[in-house]
Amino acid sequence: MNDRTAAAPAGLDPELAARVRAWIDDDPDPQTARHLADLLDLAGDRNGDETMRLAARQELADRFAGFLEFGTAGLRGALGGGPNRMNRAVVIRTAAGLLRYLTDTLPGARPRVVIGYDARYQSDVFARDTAAVVTAGGGEALLLPRLLPTPVLAFAVRHLGADAGVMVTASHNPPQDNGYKVYLGGRVVTDAGQGVQIVPPHDAEIAARIAQVPSVTSVPRVDSGWTVLGEEIVDAYLAAVGALDDPADAPARARLRVVTTSLHGVGGELLRRALTAAGHTDLHPVPEQAAPDPAFPTVAFPNPEEPGAIDLALALAEEVGADLVIANDPDADRCAAAVRDPRAAVPTASSTARAAGWRMLHGDEVGALLGEDVARRAAAAGRTDGVLASSIVSSRLLARIAAEHGLAHRSTLTGFKWIARVEGLIFGYEEALGYCVAPDVVRDKDGLSAALLLTGLAARVKAEGRTLVDVLDDLAVRHGLHLTDQLSARFTDLAAIGATMARVRSAPPATLAGSPVASVEDLARPAPGPDALPPTEGLRLLAEDGTRVVVRPSGTEPKVKCYLEVIVPVASRAEVDDARRAARARLDAVRADVAAALGLAQD
Repeated sequence: MNDRTAAAPAGLDPELAARVRAWIDDDPDPQTARHLADLLDLAGDRNGDETMRLAARQELADRFAGFLEFGTAGLRGALGGGPNRMNRAVVIRTAAGLLRYLTDTLPGARPRVVIGYDARYQSDVFARDTAAVVTAGGGEALLLPRLLPTPVLAFAVRHLGADAGVMVTASHNPPQDNGYKVYLGGRVVTDAGQGVQIVPPHDAEIAARIAQVPSVTSVPRVDSGWTVLGEEIVDAYLAAVGALDDPADAPARARLRVVTTSLHGVGGELLRRALTAAGHTDLHPVPEQAAPDPAFPTVAFPNPEEPGAIDLALALAEEVGADLVIANDPDADRCAAAVRDPRAAVPTASSTARAAGWRMLHGDEVGALLGEDVARRAAAAGRTDGVLASSIVSSRLLARIAAEHGLAHRSTLTGFKWIARVEGLIFGYEEALGYCVAPDVVRDKDGLSAALLLTGLAARVKAEGRTLVDVLDDLAVRHGLHLTDQLSARFTDLAAIGATMARVRSAPPATLAGSPVASVEDLARPAPGPDALPPTEGLRLLAEDGTRVVVRPSGTEPKVKCYLEVIVPVASRAEVDDARRAARARLDAVRADVAAALGLAQD
């Protein structure tokens, strides 16, 4: 212990001060240790600014409020020192707990763990720390050759027969965050969930072993001995994705002009290679967002769903006269698309792109387009045993598409850890821009393979003189116009989330846009049956006219989210525009009814 941290700062809780000092002594990272020591000094500086002193105490209390929770999403949180942050000490403990779980599960065997990382701050360091722990503990650690998208890691787990996979990424979180995703496969999970992110009880069993790690200094680590994989793993991934494409589409692809953006993430290079190999020659990456940059300098929030995130891409699309915009999130496991839709044109808009009608497709729209394309291919191949799957908050249109093509459909809980483990899966999606178009290649959402299929579809319909909007209109005529939206409320008091859910349970709305509510299903107590979902916090309301509302607390943010869907029958293409206007009006009315019933102040 150094002199700087020997005495408890005056006025600071002695127990907290002792825990901070102990953490500093055990911290393998001099930078985070130094920052914690500075906070400790500031918290006890009686001669300093009172506001800064109080802020330092609050910061320390938050950083030491407990360990960053390990769950089905692995770890995710802000970077910084302390147990409630993402840092080397937390990662080393987590890697040790994971390895202990693997060795307990595979007694006498040498666990194989493949590790990937993206371009976020500290991602490469956390990946090497994981490799050092696995190697020292007798496991076989395989490190991806460089910063790469999450789908490459998910592919590598199955391709290399790994017992576990670790991806260091915070996906589309803000720049100050990082995370730690865990996949299980190989000899640990051998059913349809092989190579999928963890679900209960695996998460709790790993978390229990993490909690048993007494200190970082107790964890053996080595400086070398793991295997750094070569570019062959990247080439194998691209070859597997490329096999999804029909070579006959190459001439049509060459005539499609596509703007792409990786939002400063790691997907740009592989997306270009995949599209070029498929025949695309008219690609226009957004130059300001092409290079990986953990600061994400051109976007307020590196998520394609967030307002303004793809404005540069839309502006470039209007400038070059593009047919399609493809945007991946920073780790490239999600895919967003934008099209020119004359019905969305806003002549008075200050943005040229908005004035011209450029709009981002909703995740449910992309899910329907890709689901229809995969189902069509399956039907052409004479396949009737495939399953299309989507989360309970996604549109019901996919179920109708599956039925039309003689395929089954399954609803799952939210998250690809559930979607990807559906038996017989040939396509799965969730409305939050996640698509699994090739479960045999990547048993997770994959924004690169989804982009390849979507651009192929866009190229084929352009060759016919049509657009993706026309395909959506065709689906509306065949299955009814399904329009979805989301209402969410953010809470600073987490207790208010439970109170809000309790209120809607005890007094759900009686009508939705004038249609009586026919059923209210408590998802925490699902009805028994072969298709019953695991219990989850939430409610599903269904009105007599088919309107559906799902209310659930967010799993990653302090929010209550409400997922809304209305269905309007459409007799012919001539009625589509009127149906869209009617659906929009009905959806707005549903939104107002739900907000009133829940007492929500909307985002």
